[in-house]
Amino acid sequence: MTIIAPSMQKDVYKEFHARAYHPDVSEVYANYTSRSGKLSNVAENDKVAFVGLQYFIKSYLMEEWDAFFSADKETAVANHKRVMSAMLGYPVDVSYLEELHDLGYLPLKIKALPEGTLVPYQVPPMTVVNTKEGFQWLTNMIETVLSAENWPIQTSATTSVAYLKVFKEFAAKTGLAKEFVPFQGHDFSFRGMFGKQAAAMSGFGHLASGLVGTDTIPAVLFAEKYYGANVDQELVGCSVDATEHSVTCSWLLEGEIEFFRYLMREQSPKGILSVVSDTWDFWTLVTEYLPQLKDEILAREGTLVIRPDSGDPVKILTGYKASPVSEYSELANSQSEAEQEALASGYEAYRWNGQFYGVFEGQTIELMDCEVKGLIECLWDIFGGTITDKGFKLLDEHIGAIYGDAITLPRQREILQRLMDKGFASKVVLGIGSYSYQYVTRDTHGSAVKATSVVKSGERVAIFKDPKTDTKKKSAKGLLKVEDVGGELVLFDNVSEAEEAQGLLEVVFEDGKLVKETSLAEIRSVIDSQI
Repeated sequence: MTIIAPSMQKDVYKEFHARAYHPDVSEVYANYTSRSGKLSNVAENDKVAFVGLQYFIKSYLMEEWDAFFSADKETAVANHKRVMSAMLGYPVDVSYLEELHDLGYLPLKIKALPEGTLVPYQVPPMTVVNTKEGFQWLTNMIETVLSAENWPIQTSATTSVAYLKVFKEFAAKTGLAKEFVPFQGHDFSFRGMFGKQAAAMSGFGHLASGLVGTDTIPAVLFAEKYYGANVDQELVGCSVDATEHSVTCSWLLEGEIEFFRYLMREQSPKGILSVVSDTWDFWTLVTEYLPQLKDEILAREGTLVIRPDSGDPVKILTGYKASPVSEYSELANSQSEAEQEALASGYEAYRWNGQFYGVFEGQTIELMDCEVKGLIECLWDIFGGTITDKGFKLLDEHIGAIYGDAITLPRQREILQRLMDKGFASKVVLGIGSYSYQYVTRDTHGSAVKATSVVKSGERVAIFKDPKTDTKKKSAKGLLKVEDVGGELVLFDNVSEAEEAQGLLEVVFEDGKLVKETSLAEIRSVIDSQI
């Protein structure tokens, strides 16, 4: 059986709407808006990155509906009638779809801001309206899939922009080369996403921000398919030679020093090589094995990247804030008293009888000097480096560090701030995983599609939603126009048809055709101009 399903990419209840609209309504006009940042995963966020519309247009409005129009009419509607009749319990009338098939195209017009625009809450980045009388049901029939296909990409892009802003901030503060910034946030989210399509969509949002590090191959394929990217001509996304624990464990008998040597000599003699380094004893590797490998690492043409993968990312990379008191046993009556005094002063580690101690997850633990220093300082002690023009220590180009797990936005800022406080430039790569990209919902930015205007009996009527039980769900009203007022995007609602034809929203899709196309490079340029 040929299954043609674009007409079923909706909630079941929308099947009834073609008959439920007032018989005199000939046009329905709606918008997509992110309404509120109350539940935002980005602290103090005020804008959402508008990305993903062209994907929706190409994949759904064009590819899927072209199959509908290309099939003969009976085939095009048969499966719809079969499934909907079974779900609703009565023979569904599909004459409205047959009329659409006779028309031969989707009579819709979509206007939008340029993709990559950072759009304030309550300002719609896009509107949609039917262009032909008799198809008023079509505008909001696509609401469900329009929402489902757009909010995830926009949410991931907004998250990624937030990471990028912080990387840029600390690069500027510490003198790190701005060219390194796009590589600092690496997408490791694939395995934790709701399937490969979700990984591709979210991964594209990551790439759209301007961050280029990714291990999500489907995101690169997505960029090529829907946004004119070409890996042969531009940097779409990139990664490096890297190991995982299973690879390291295969060298159990030979040991990690021989493993590192094999990789550097035989398999990756140049370029960036990332090696997971905590399979057994991370700090032994850092303090004993790396010094033994120093000359080979410095002689290698490229960067060896050390990757811890367990423990507290902040403390592993930056160490503990140690009290300057050299010996608390000379000042306090007990270790408990010393610990309380150190913690009360804002420190995380202290010396008692010559031994460092710290508190981790509520337990007092003994700490080695290397743990107190953290990985970046230990690498500096071994390999050295240079001083930036801002006066911060920059690790030698032959050595680097990445932490690819559990790097939330607050942790990102804490890591970079603590490195700066210790006098180090922000030369570190941080992985962004599915917690950051998938621990979100449509409510994260309050994204919704709502109708605001209809034409009824030839007259335009402004409609709006304003539930007395939840004022946050109040919608805009009537026709909409977006303007730049003093450098900020502002919504003007309930405007005239002449005013709606003006403003910053431009036609991108009309009557089955993509009118205005954009590229990944253009989206990145738009975002870069705003941050």
